[in-house]
Amino acid sequence: MYVSRIIEKQLISTIANNPVTGIIGPRQCGKSTLAKKILEQYKNVIYLDLERPSDLQKLTDAEWFFSSNNDSLFCIDEIQRKPDLFPLIRSLVDEWNMNGKFLILGSANRDLLRQSSESLAGRISYMRLSPFLWKELNESDKIEAYITKGGFPKSFLKDNTDLSFKWREDFISSFLERDLLQWSVFSTATMRRLWQMLAHVNGQTVNYSILGKSLGVSNVTVRNYIDLLQGTFMLDVVPPYISNLGKRLVKSPKVYISDSGITAALIQLQSFEQLMGSPVIGSLWEQIVLTNLKGHFPSAQYYFYRTSAGAEMDFVMQYKNKIYAIECKSGVSPSLTKGAFNAIDDIKPFHTFIVAPVKTGWPMKKNIQVVSLRELIFNIK
Repeated sequence: MYVSRIIEKQLISTIANNPVTGIIGPRQCGKSTLAKKILEQYKNVIYLDLERPSDLQKLTDAEWFFSSNNDSLFCIDEIQRKPDLFPLIRSLVDEWNMNGKFLILGSANRDLLRQSSESLAGRISYMRLSPFLWKELNESDKIEAYITKGGFPKSFLKDNTDLSFKWREDFISSFLERDLLQWSVFSTATMRRLWQMLAHVNGQTVNYSILGKSLGVSNVTVRNYIDLLQGTFMLDVVPPYISNLGKRLVKSPKVYISDSGITAALIQLQSFEQLMGSPVIGSLWEQIVLTNLKGHFPSAQYYFYRTSAGAEMDFVMQYKNKIYAIECKSGVSPSLTKGAFNAIDDIKPFHTFIVAPVKTGWPMKKNIQVVSLRELIFNIK
C-alpha cells in the first residue's frame, strides 16, 4: 500500500532544478518507497542501495561507473555508508553542468553528513521526510491508532496492534545494534537505557547530570549520546524561547522521542488504553503536534516558553515573521491554565492555538482558538 507524501510535488521540482537532491530522514520512514515512486516518471534511472554488497561492488570504480552512464539519473540509497562519493559527485555535476543527476537518500542529518555539505555546497538541495504526518493519512484513520502505533509506515500500516508493537521493538534493537554503530563507538546497553529513560521523561527539560549519574557515565557522554540520537532523527531537542523581558527563564532544552510509537515501545505500553492510563500521554500528544508542525513547516523555528514564576507554553513557533503560541491538550475538553495565559501576555503572539484530539475546534477568546491537528496546519499561514 502506497501512501502519498506531502513533499512529493516539491521533491519533483527540486530534482528538476538542482544537480543533486538529498532526502534525509530516520531509518524506515519511507525514503526509498517515495524515491522509487517519484523515479517511475523518469526514463533512465540507476538505483543503488549501498546496503547491498552487489551495488557497492558496482562502485569499486565509481568515477568510471557514473561517467559511463552519464545519461542517467542516479539514486543512491543510504549514502552515509560511502561518504567518499561526495567529492566525486561534486566534480561530476560540475563537469556535466546539468540538473537532475543525483538523488541521494540518507538516514542522518546534515551535521552527520557534513562531508556532503562541504563537498556539495551550492549544488545540493535537502528535503526532510518524517514518518507519516496526520494529513497524509485517510480521514477514516483513527487518531488513537496514530498515537499508539506512531508514524513509521511499517508500524502504522499493520492491522494488528501486537504485530505493530513487535515491529517497533525489533526496529529499536536493530537500530541500536547495527545502524547507529556506523556513526560512533558507544555502549549499546547504555544507549538503550538512556533512550528508555528519556521515554519516561518525554517532553521534560533535560538534566544531563541526573541522567549521567543514573547511567554511571559523564555528563559529556550523555550529551554526546543525545546528540547522536538527535542526529539520526530519533530525538527532537527544543530550546527555550528567550525574550528580552527580564524574566527568569528555564534555560535547559526539552527533549522528545521523535515518534509516539517508539516511545510507547520503549516504555512497554502496547495499547491506547494503557497509554491513556499513563502520565506520558500528554507528552506523546505534544510530540505528535511537534512532528506534524516540523513536517509541514520545516523552515520555522521551534521553542518552548517557561519562567520560574510558572508562565508556560508548550511551543513557540517563529514562522514568516510571525510568532505563534501553541499549547497541546490531550483531552477533548481543553482549557488554559493561568500559567498559559501569563505566557501569552509575555510572548504576545500573533495567534494562540490549543491543539486537541478533537474533530472540529472552536474559538476560545480573541486570537485564541481550539483546533484539531488538521486545522492547526491549515490555520498557520
